[in-house]
Amino acid sequence: MIQNYQHIIWDWNGTLLDDLSLSIDIVNSMLTQRGLSPLTVDRYRDVFTFPVRDYYQLIGFDLAREAFDELSSHYIAAYKSRWHECALYPQAWHLLEQVRSSGRSQSILSAHNQDTLAELVDTFAVRDMFQYLIGLENRQAISKIHQGRRLLAMLPQQASQVLLVGDTLHDAEVAQAIDVDCVLVAHGHQSKQRLKQSGMPVVDSLNELF
Repeated sequence: MIQNYQHIIWDWNGTLLDDLSLSIDIVNSMLTQRGLSPLTVDRYRDVFTFPVRDYYQLIGFDLAREAFDELSSHYIAAYKSRWHECALYPQAWHLLEQVRSSGRSQSILSAHNQDTLAELVDTFAVRDMFQYLIGLENRQAISKIHQGRRLLAMLPQQASQVLLVGDTLHDAEVAQAIDVDCVLVAHGHQSKQRLKQSGMPVVDSLNELF
């Protein structure tokens, strides 16, 4: 599948990095501190969405009483203190190396803040795999479409030579907005049933991209 493209744009969280359990654990801690019901894995994957503000409202946070920026900052601080608990998906390193050794290029497009993204990728020792690391300019995880357009404009490849690989419906939205092909991996932050709603190809694991 990926061999048909000259540049691969990867989402990071839930696509290359297995941080599903950590993400649920942190948000459940925030919910229980407020007397709200914690999420099961299935419930989380059925409600997680972009912008993240909408997801917070769906799971019960009262954004009329608590500022979203403060909730977001709390989540990010907790995540940064524990991201060492995460690991890349087992197939990720081999797949990234396969793309690089074939002479093709690849980048990351993430909803993380730019500085946080760079720090994360460095932590997992894969920085040299990527031509560009593109994160958001804020910490609100609203949309990656603008940054996706910016990334595409930086690439020498035509849009038809670029594939975006992600794990959420928003990744499909980004791909459609910047007119590149997309495949979604169903091991991350949204369920396979939801991902199929995009009309994009959906695979169960990175192994199916080889």
